[in-house]
Amino acid sequence: MTTDSIRATGGAPTGADFGAVIDRIRAEVASLHAELVRYGLVVWTGGNVSGRVPGADLFVIKPSGVSYDDLAPENMILCTLDGEVVPGSPGSDRSPSSDTAAHAYVYREMPEVGGVVHTHSPYAVGWAAAGRPIPCVTTAMADEFGGEVPIGPFAIIGDDSIGRGIVETLRGHRSRAVLMQNHGPFTIGKDARDAVKAAVMVEDVARSVAVAHQVGTPLPIAQDAIDSLFHRYQNVYGQDPTGSLA
Repeated sequence: MTTDSIRATGGAPTGADFGAVIDRIRAEVASLHAELVRYGLVVWTGGNVSGRVPGADLFVIKPSGVSYDDLAPENMILCTLDGEVVPGSPGSDRSPSSDTAAHAYVYREMPEVGGVVHTHSPYAVGWAAAGRPIPCVTTAMADEFGGEVPIGPFAIIGDDSIGRGIVETLRGHRSRAVLMQNHGPFTIGKDARDAVKAAVMVEDVARSVAVAHQVGTPLPIAQDAIDSLFHRYQNVYGQDPTGSLA
């Protein structure tokens, strides 16, 4: 992108190093879309991943209606936090994802969020279509989401209504996933990869809990046990735990 177009975003840093940061986010966001396909979370061209550009009021998101096989770093679209495409940047001749306004709203209102993902994964969409939160009845849910996965309000695609619903539902909530009613899951993370992981995990727990309902009545987990499991997983488990997003 040009120096003038970077300045047009409202004071973002300039220079070769910053250009390298944008290139890295472009590459990450492009490659992470393959994970949505790998885990069966999307069909055709639906779904999207975005990633915030560190140090600037910018984020990168996929173009609208482009095959996953054709996604590449150079056609990822650079946007301001108002959801406007940065003119003169690579990919700026294409229309961004139809969910761009929703992603932009989340980034504006939740500065701790570094990545946003939307999928149409079937089990999570099933819970969303029923307007039901996913209850926390497995240890995996307690680990990853710290409680239930909440249901968000119905909202029409195209403006920031979905973003408003995401923020209203997840602000102050430990879950990194929300099921937007009659639509599907949106997830947030510290970065794009973290948000993709949440998207994979919400579909996994949506499937498991749906199966549990077919088998019988799922057994609740006590709140103190949920709290303990969440703390361990977020702050102890793994090689380099970094704590929860909240």
